[in-house]
Amino acid sequence: MGEIVKGLERALLTRPVPTSDAAVRFLLKTQKGSTKNVAVLLGISQRTVQRWVTTRPGMRRRPSAVHAGLIDEAVRARWQPLVRARQRARAEADGFVFHTRARFGFAAPAGSSDDPRVRLITQYPSGEVARELFAARDAGGGEQQQMVVLARALGHAYFRDGDLRAHGLGIAFTDVEFAEFSIG
Repeated sequence: MGEIVKGLERALLTRPVPTSDAAVRFLLKTQKGSTKNVAVLLGISQRTVQRWVTTRPGMRRRPSAVHAGLIDEAVRARWQPLVRARQRARAEADGFVFHTRARFGFAAPAGSSDDPRVRLITQYPSGEVARELFAARDAGGGEQQQMVVLARALGHAYFRDGDLRAHGLGIAFTDVEFAEFSIG
């Protein structure tokens, strides 16, 4: 998972995603306490889930690395759906603050003052950019497609000064070190 995808996920959540034993308890709660339903959800045997949650001394087992990945994926898909929807609607309506450190500049000849270099950037993209980002994510677009959307938005705000200058120059936005999104 790339930095932009991680940043979007962090922005949509208000509380940390449960991990380890808490994640298994969360899945049990969403499945109304049924180890059978959790097993079906994860594609494993019911007995395996029962071993994770048993209270009998010496019988309790921890999920393997493969199972931990399945649990994490299932929890993330079900964690705070209403909060995520509200945050997304707020971002699409009002925009968001985007803070990043990345290689950014014009795709210009070397030596230009605007050639790509590592920059610390904080910008306020509009709700339209948020809609494009979420649409790209929903369509299964990867990190590269989201970087194109952000490059266009950052270039418009950072270099083009609201379309008053620098028309026709390509924007380079690569090597993202971190990406933070603040919504509302």
